[in-house]
Amino acid sequence: MAKEKLVKQVLDKSEDFSKWYIDIIKKADLIDYAPIKGMMVIKPSGFAIWENIQQLLDKRLKKAGHMNAYFPLFIPESLLNKEAQHVEGFAPEVAWVTHGGKEKLEEKLAVRPTSESIICAMYSKWIRSWRDLPLLINQWCNVVRWEKVTRPFLRTTEFLWQEGHTAHASFEEAQEETLLILKIYKEFVEEELAIPVIAGEKTEAEKFAGAIKTYAIEALMSDGKALQAGTSHNLGQNFSKAFNIRFEDKNQKLEYVWQTSWGVSTRLIGALIMTHGDDSGLVFPPKVAPVQIVIIPIFKGNWKTDILPFSKEIENKLKDRNIRVLLDEREEYTPGWKFSDWEMRGVPMRTEIGPMDIKKKQLTVSRRDKRERFTITIENFFDNVESFLSDVQNTLYQKAKNFMEENTFQTEDYEEFKNIIEEKRGFVQAFWCGSEECEKKIKEETSATIRAIPLDQIYVKGKECILCKKKSDYFVYFAKSY
Repeated sequence: MAKEKLVKQVLDKSEDFSKWYIDIIKKADLIDYAPIKGMMVIKPSGFAIWENIQQLLDKRLKKAGHMNAYFPLFIPESLLNKEAQHVEGFAPEVAWVTHGGKEKLEEKLAVRPTSESIICAMYSKWIRSWRDLPLLINQWCNVVRWEKVTRPFLRTTEFLWQEGHTAHASFEEAQEETLLILKIYKEFVEEELAIPVIAGEKTEAEKFAGAIKTYAIEALMSDGKALQAGTSHNLGQNFSKAFNIRFEDKNQKLEYVWQTSWGVSTRLIGALIMTHGDDSGLVFPPKVAPVQIVIIPIFKGNWKTDILPFSKEIENKLKDRNIRVLLDEREEYTPGWKFSDWEMRGVPMRTEIGPMDIKKKQLTVSRRDKRERFTITIENFFDNVESFLSDVQNTLYQKAKNFMEENTFQTEDYEEFKNIIEEKRGFVQAFWCGSEECEKKIKEETSATIRAIPLDQIYVKGKECILCKKKSDYFVYFAKSY
């Protein structure tokens, strides 16, 4: 029997996914719209998710030897123009500053769309010898890209991200770094965000402007569309030659460095919402949830002198275990309203404490992922609370993984391919000849793009391209995407 939907005001996902997404973000108080087209204010509830993402990923990046720094927001036009492919790729999205105060600037300044240009200008000063390599720097910052169509977290004019920029002595070292970051991103998104992803290389048409190779992790949202969740680029020597970043190698010969760049952004919050959310609202994995457990005291009898102190004791014990806990002691809302509100906000676990719970030395606990409600002794609760949260995390990942597997299809027939893309959506694995012509035509006819050429590519002799029927070596993932 279907469980009753507690949050009546949230539109069902199946009814209108796009409206559900916007509604739930606003009702859960994650963002508000700024008085500037395409820009959002990330409110405390939303920013807390980003802080958790930042802390967990930053730890992984530092463990791999990367250091954090910060570079200027403004980039002189002459610097941005130094790498032709890069400029061409970002030109339509660049915001420009033409005046400082009342004075017109001698040179326009670009508001950072990405930082390759300004960072390369600095690397050309810092790198002199092979002893200076590898240089592994990351920064957490904001960027601006003047988007025509925006959607909170997924595509906004200004957004937050981290961008890594590294320099190496050889192509092999740069390629190793590029794939290392891809691995870190995949593990982070799957283990911390509970979102399964496909890791692979991008086609020439889809790669980053100025890169020689682009790799990405692709996730499948619950409406069947793909979302690019992170990218890692081998820049080769394109930027080092443009910015004259050279080093003296061990043989005292001057060489250009080999570079990488990579990043993830606040669109990961959008990925969390669209992957795990349901008809009642948000569902957050415990590892990144702003609040992992909410405690709701029940207003009965003299609750302030018995139930509230007991609730605070439970709260303090959970805090001692470094669990993010919140005691909701607001008197202006009923316990039932609070149940519904915190369910909508996606808190992984809720515990209710009433007179009977104190008498029986027990807690009434609800899990957001399974919508289960059970009683447990206080002793057993504290013995198992970490394992409960871990199980919620694992359950959400497995549910998302099952969804991705159930919505990943394979076909060698183009008509079937078109029907799947139109009627079922999801990932479609098909053979592709490698030509941009076929890739472009498939996109024009179906709106599906090649999301990834998987790293664990399986070569099958005698197979044919899904479109042109020429010999094909690439078994790739197609999907409609955000």
